[in-house]
Amino acid sequence: MSPATPDPMPGGAALELLVHGVGGTTAADMLDDPRTVRVTGDRTAAMYRCRDDADAEDHPERYADRPVPEAYCWSNLTSGNGARALWLLLLPFMVANLAHWMRPPTEGRAGLVRLYGVLVRLVALTLTVLLTAAACEVALDLTAWQCAGSGPCAGQRSWLGFLSAERGGWWSQPGRRLTLAALVPTALVGLLWYLSNRTWSAYEAQRPPTGYDADPTDPQGPASDTEAADATSPTGTTPVEQRPALGRPGFWYGRRLVARLRAAHTTAGFLTVAAALAVATGGHDHRAVPGSLPEVLGRVLQGAVAVLALVVLWVVCRRGRSENRLDLRIERALVSWLPATSLLLLTLVAVHTAWSRPGWRTTGTLPGDAVFGLLTLAQGALVVALGVVALLLHRPRRDPRTALFGLGGPATAMLACALGGVMSGGVAQRVADWLDGSGTPGAGDGLITGPPVLLSWQASVIPVLLLLLLVPGALLVARAVLTARRLRSVVDTAYGTEDPDRLRTDQIAAGRARAGLTDSAPVLIGVVSGATLLLGAASVAGAWASGNVPGRAFDGAHPAIASAATAAQALGSWMIGFGFLLFVTWGRRAYKDPSARRTIGILWDVGTFWPRAAHPFAPPCYAERAVPDLTWRMSSWTRQTGGRLVISGHSQGSVLAAAAVWQLPPATRGRVALLTYGSPLERLYGRWFPAYFGPESLRGLHRTVHCWSNLYRATDPIGGPVRVPAEDDRPAVDRPELLDPVAYGRTPLHPLPEPILGHSDYQADPAFAAARAALLDRLPPPALPRQRDNDESPQGSSGRSSG
Repeated sequence: MSPATPDPMPGGAALELLVHGVGGTTAADMLDDPRTVRVTGDRTAAMYRCRDDADAEDHPERYADRPVPEAYCWSNLTSGNGARALWLLLLPFMVANLAHWMRPPTEGRAGLVRLYGVLVRLVALTLTVLLTAAACEVALDLTAWQCAGSGPCAGQRSWLGFLSAERGGWWSQPGRRLTLAALVPTALVGLLWYLSNRTWSAYEAQRPPTGYDADPTDPQGPASDTEAADATSPTGTTPVEQRPALGRPGFWYGRRLVARLRAAHTTAGFLTVAAALAVATGGHDHRAVPGSLPEVLGRVLQGAVAVLALVVLWVVCRRGRSENRLDLRIERALVSWLPATSLLLLTLVAVHTAWSRPGWRTTGTLPGDAVFGLLTLAQGALVVALGVVALLLHRPRRDPRTALFGLGGPATAMLACALGGVMSGGVAQRVADWLDGSGTPGAGDGLITGPPVLLSWQASVIPVLLLLLLVPGALLVARAVLTARRLRSVVDTAYGTEDPDRLRTDQIAAGRARAGLTDSAPVLIGVVSGATLLLGAASVAGAWASGNVPGRAFDGAHPAIASAATAAQALGSWMIGFGFLLFVTWGRRAYKDPSARRTIGILWDVGTFWPRAAHPFAPPCYAERAVPDLTWRMSSWTRQTGGRLVISGHSQGSVLAAAAVWQLPPATRGRVALLTYGSPLERLYGRWFPAYFGPESLRGLHRTVHCWSNLYRATDPIGGPVRVPAEDDRPAVDRPELLDPVAYGRTPLHPLPEPILGHSDYQADPAFAAARAALLDRLPPPALPRQRDNDESPQGSSGRSSG
């Protein structure tokens, strides 16, 4: 148990802990001083102070009129070295992981909560299989099976010469070509395992403070995701004090689950490669040499692949997150032996595939290409089931502010599947176009047959989807224009101007109208997800019914329909290929250019706040490092000094600040004030993640922290009010809306026109200093600082300058 906070005494300094938002910033910018010192932390995330404030604890008399500013810089957690550009490959996995956290809030329905988590984890598993299958399609089918088996295609590719079937070399047999090509998807799965294991060791290894709620060595073991439903769930072990989900001891320590899921997904990837090899050889052996030793061995290996696949499903479905306790255990036997067994099985299948089969010839596409259709159907069925569960969870506690009536999670899961399909289809289409020369893959006029027909159908629906999006897009633009006109009078009234400047008024009104478009995002995402689900089902039906690409499937139809189908196929193939090239170019630029890497980091700032609960290959959760950092810092400050502390967070930093405050013991929370500005706590997180940032959770935070104020602007497209009303003797959290710009026209204090700041520079507004001072006044008086030993440095672990 942590030592008690000292009783308040007169005097002493207060600490203002600044947490930046998305995109990151430097300590010098946050502290408005180029001379900064790292107080504690490392190059990835650290606390900084101005050089003159480094020894503030020893001279509290200097800070009677102002707090000691200290900046927490965490941007390198999402945009550090160039290897972060590889995270673009993990985008579908990240989106699927978000779906896990979007479930509606509920009380006492632990079975549905568990089912929701299982369904999301199964969707995530299909994405791993889809990505591996796409790599198999490129390496095994298009390259080793089709191009190397075609004399004209292999003849145009000198690097494929030793695999050419016409040369009759040792590698020319189809099985050996496939075995060699299988190294590509196997290496991809190995790369995903490496990235996940490396980040797991760095991010999920950060332990939050212990000793408050439960003993981490409790013999009853960790809580399952059944117990992690809500703080009011009647099942499982009840903590000493009921806390919201983000305040549970094990919430930011998902090390055990990530290790389990990583083993399961790695195994699934290896089994996908093994299945691709086994299906190809099994079909040939059954036709050519039925009952022979190779066929019998092949059936045994196929059975082993099926059994291990069932084990993977059991591992994925059996256990969810542990949150009610700090679960320090790792199932090392499962984590080590499951992937190792699958890799050994893959090796045996590869040896069997390389068995000499002199009469084997390759024609058409590689057997087993129906897997893409089966995966699409499985993903659609899982998303529909997830939607049903989400509606059942949402029905008892309907909140009009919840995005998509509780269907935000299923809609996001559908987007993850769509992203996976676009990336997989884009790779296959581009490689097929490259190998086919001047021909059109699937049209029968090229060097190779091309990718599975379904991928061409899925590419063809992309132009249709974009046409459908034109309607809501046009409506949103029209709505913004009409809203800007309506807001003219509101702007003039807010500034009290007697002689309004129409151009200036229009600029401010337009800024407010554009910022309001953020609230329309659920409608747009719902339309995209719904259309994607229907068009995906239509593409599967068209591919299976016709067996041809869209351009040939409508050969006998009306000329207008046939022309539209051909145009959709060509345009879709071009668009999906262009998207893939743009994706690669963006990743290459991000690898070399730190500024571009910071742009990608903004995407990760929002998408990787949540722990990896569904997909272990998603980019790591930076909050599992940042939240313990902030919690430890606030606890150590109040324990050492008994002083007052204001943690002020901007944008995403306000979410980190709230999460850290939730993790504090009650005695520490009683000495902490929370100042948020430009905060998406309710506008984005409250609507999309209602089980964790819904109205009840935010009201609970208001009751537990000593005091809390929130600043926002109408021109801010990200931040907004948190909508927490006054309660008992506590005032409402939201302060009056800040004017932006601070001055309408030229004034003696503002002789030049002030810019519209939107989401940035809240600290430049005089209201910020006033809000901070009011919070400090409401905090209890500080305690005298404890004296350090002579050998302690006032800068903690490091005193190196950052600038």
